[in-house]
Amino acid sequence: MKPRPTGCRRLLCDSSRTSLSRSSGIDVGGLNAGVNALAAVNADCRTGGYGHELRGLSIAIKDNICTSSLPTTCSSAMLYKYQSPFDATVVRLLRDAGARIVGKTNCDEFGMGSLNLNSVHGTVINPFQAQTASNVSAARTVHRSAGGSSGGSAASVAAGICDAALGTDTGGSVRLPASYCGVVGLKPSYGIISRWGVVSFADSLDCVGILGKSVSTVKCVFDTVAVYDPRDPTAATTDLRERARPFDGSLLSVMASTHKSRFLEGLRIGIPLEFFPSELDPSVVNALRPVLRRLAEAGATITSVTVPATLYALSAYYVIASAEASSNLARFDSVRYGHRTVTPPGVTILKPGEIFAYSRSASVGKEVQKRILLGTYALTADAFDNYFLQAQRVRLHVRKDFNRVFRHPCALLAQHIPPMEGVDVLLHPSAIRTAPPLDRSEPGHEYLQDIMNVPASLAGLPALSVPAGKGDDGWPVGVSVVGQWGCDDLVMCVGKAIEDIC
Repeated sequence: MKPRPTGCRRLLCDSSRTSLSRSSGIDVGGLNAGVNALAAVNADCRTGGYGHELRGLSIAIKDNICTSSLPTTCSSAMLYKYQSPFDATVVRLLRDAGARIVGKTNCDEFGMGSLNLNSVHGTVINPFQAQTASNVSAARTVHRSAGGSSGGSAASVAAGICDAALGTDTGGSVRLPASYCGVVGLKPSYGIISRWGVVSFADSLDCVGILGKSVSTVKCVFDTVAVYDPRDPTAATTDLRERARPFDGSLLSVMASTHKSRFLEGLRIGIPLEFFPSELDPSVVNALRPVLRRLAEAGATITSVTVPATLYALSAYYVIASAEASSNLARFDSVRYGHRTVTPPGVTILKPGEIFAYSRSASVGKEVQKRILLGTYALTADAFDNYFLQAQRVRLHVRKDFNRVFRHPCALLAQHIPPMEGVDVLLHPSAIRTAPPLDRSEPGHEYLQDIMNVPASLAGLPALSVPAGKGDDGWPVGVSVVGQWGCDDLVMCVGKAIEDIC
């Protein structure tokens, strides 16, 4: 598989060449001690294959992505000490390109959660304060969430454990932690990066995402792993990738000229009105305003747009994701996969259902159990039409609404005439607030965290969270750039522009 050609190479990758070996020789164990970002540390510090694209780059891998040299537990007691006999496609590509795998990152169990609280390895602590408030005593330190489910991946980058990390994004699990920890997080277009070797949560939503200190680093990793994989049945074909490539080519060539004062001339940015709910913290909006002002000063046109179906996206997401999870996790029954619990006296082993029930109840956490039950109910004959089919209809409306605002045609559709006055990308806050404290939880609060990121996941669109300042409490705020399917390069170019002007 050949690496995909890249546009806007000068803008994105020149600044990353000098930083690829920055983290060699660091004390991984010491840095991890205060944040619990890694579930397993790789004792072999050698680089991977003979490639030079990522030579010297240190990368951490989320614990639900298979690695042959390290355990893959999905942060669950069900897969405790499980070690895959093979590497996932993305891991193999990284190794072949010369990257150094530093370890496996902590995450919410099977990727289910928004605060990284649901892990057999313990809670991930946001490292941001440790780097900015060293004079605060341990007794007064406020531990905040690193976000989830890829909280360990974001925290490992923010803490300096690695240069970049792989996560998975089902409904915001890369972008939300990136916003909380003050790093860059990319969810690519659905099907652009191979999912072969990734333990499935929801097949129609799961994407392998990338987190890094800068957009340049994320871009370099993306160029390595974003290739067609015939072993992944959901992978976008080479023809589809080629169809999407010309849509952003003209803008990329203009934006590469960063020496111009108005280098974003011709770029149209839409601000979706539905992405400013009542739950949004005012300090997040205050951090967004100067970003918009500087983008306008650089020549971009800022306009408001409306995507009304996204108001129902969160409800549809939890129905679809839970339904698919209930099916995918059926394999972890302690017979085909997973830990088997010793059954109590009086329980006959001749009844497989009882063995399954005892093992799953003992080895799977409460949050995963909850979603399995919800998903199983949504797929029953009584609820299928009212819940699952309705959620799929909402998903279709969300996709149509996005297609109505982008001026680039959707490569997935045989015929699609975009609006003449459409926008190139959308811009909105990555989260409704800064990282929440770990010692304060409100009923339903965890599920609300995904409200900003779920729409792009339902539509399969590329989305990038970029740091955009601080909130009133001094913690990071992220803004998300969302583009049409296949316009990942354009999304990263806009993200790089935000990174430079902020």
